[in-house]
Parts: sequence; structure tokens; C-alpha cells
Amino acid sequence: MPSHLKRYQHFGSDHFLTFSCYRRLALFDSDRAKQTFERVLENVRRWYGLYIFGYVVMPEHVHLLVSEPRDEELCSAIQVLKQLVARRLQRGSDTPFWQPRYYDFNVFSWEKWTEKLRYIHRNPVTRGLVAAPEDWKWSSYRHWLTGTRGRVEIESHWTFREREKMGVHPKFIKEPE
Repeated sequence: MPSHLKRYQHFGSDHFLTFSCYRRLALFDSDRAKQTFERVLENVRRWYGLYIFGYVVMPEHVHLLVSEPRDEELCSAIQVLKQLVARRLQRGSDTPFWQPRYYDFNVFSWEKWTEKLRYIHRNPVTRGLVAAPEDWKWSSYRHWLTGTRGRVEIESHWTFREREKMGVHPKFIKEPE
């Protein structure tokens, strides 16, 4: 991956992120590994004040659709996420857990936002791992479909309404123009 990549942050846009396991090895092949990633992602979400709109944990990579953190750089949150996951899952191995860096696509329009969320949720189907998105346990799809809470809090119309009832004013979810 080129070392001269420029990241565009502090524009108030959301980000579609992809990062892969070292040499695309299937290091998330067990349920325990995928659950570990989800637990760490939820912790990082809370620590950095991220809104997570969508995610999927695949056997050898991860996709996220997230906001920028409240007070930190997005790259700092992702660095902590990757480091904590690696520490919990490597268990003494000298082999790196992750490929260096990550893919970051700024999402400025509603059309791109929905395209990326659909891509995330359809990834296990496209790869032939399941027949339907709701069959893959390690994604935000079930939350978007039913409002069911999972290990990771997803920012959606479901959580927006829930917080609104409690008198909390969450981030505005983009509406189509």
C-alpha cells in the first residue's frame, strides 16, 4: 500500500473502512475471534465517541461504516482497535495480526452511504458464506432489520428513537434529499 496516502478527516463525513488480516489469513475463522473483535469494537466506540452505522467481520477482513470520533483522529481509534484485537487474539505469536494501514473512503452523500451499508451487509452472501445477510451473526444487519441489540451499538433509526424517548439528542441520521 502506498505510503503517501492522504486521509481526509475533520470534514464531518462518515467513513467506509476496510482492514485485512495479515496476508489475508483467515484469523477470524472462529466464533470466539469474531466475538472478540465485536467486544473490542464496542469498547473503542464508547472510548472515542464513534457512531458505528454498520460493520461486518469476515474470516480475513473487516468492513466498518463509522463517524469520525468526537475529539480524536479516526486513525487513532482504528490503531487502538487493531492493537487490542491483535493482543487478545495473537497469544504470543510473532506473526503480525493485521496488514499495515487500512482503506478509508469518505462518504459524503446519502447514495454512497446506503451503497456502502448494503455492501457491508451483503459481503457474506457475495462470498458464499451464507444464503442471506441475516444468517451472518457477525454484522450489523440484524440490528437494521429488527432493532435487535447486539454486542456493538449501532447508530440507526432504532437507536435514534430509543434515545429520543429518553430525552437524549443523538447525531442526526442523514435523510435522502
